[in-house]
Amino acid sequence: MKKLPVITALLLAGALAAWYFREPLGDLAAAYQTRDMFVTAEAATMTLGPATGSHFPGLQASYQGRRITLVQEFAGSNGTVLVALRSLDWCVYCKRQLVQLNEYKPFFDAAGIALVVITYDPPPVQQAFQREHGIDIPLLSDEQSLSFRTLGILNEDFQPGDSEYGIPHPGLIVIDDEGVVAGKLFVESPEQRVDSKAALRYARRALGLKSPFALR
Repeated sequence: MKKLPVITALLLAGALAAWYFREPLGDLAAAYQTRDMFVTAEAATMTLGPATGSHFPGLQASYQGRRITLVQEFAGSNGTVLVALRSLDWCVYCKRQLVQLNEYKPFFDAAGIALVVITYDPPPVQQAFQREHGIDIPLLSDEQSLSFRTLGILNEDFQPGDSEYGIPHPGLIVIDDEGVVAGKLFVESPEQRVDSKAALRYARRALGLKSPFALR
């Protein structure tokens, strides 16, 4: 009978340790899960989104309490890269991709290319992630998935009532300074994303920016 208090104490200690270290353990698990997620631009073989050479059809999203219909509001001097992500709440691949994109934002800025991210998350979810990770990229909220439908990137594998209903196929669309689609990158597997360095090189080529640009 004396063993019961000892076992109970050990179980309680284990539970407390698991609770105390839950965030570091979660970070380690996410890092392991996403260790091979980044691929080259050549791996983006899906033909989704508005046709290259067509005029970008616009958005129906919100940003800082305002309705957003034109991506030009965020445009850089040479163009814009609109990045569609699934969720900053439950998608570990989206979270890691956004953190990496934010690290490369100074290189995009120096090339005159603006980065804009859109997800189906409500603004409070986006803002919490933005604060936690120091994200400087504008995050647009498309809770009704209207932009994803307009752009032709809505994932139709899910139905109303599914927790993932309304998510887009993750990828990016390059838009030039005249609002024309210059290129796009969509990878078939949602567990893979084009590396930010490769995405910048692709965007520069798509926008006709020929001067070399050093990347770390």
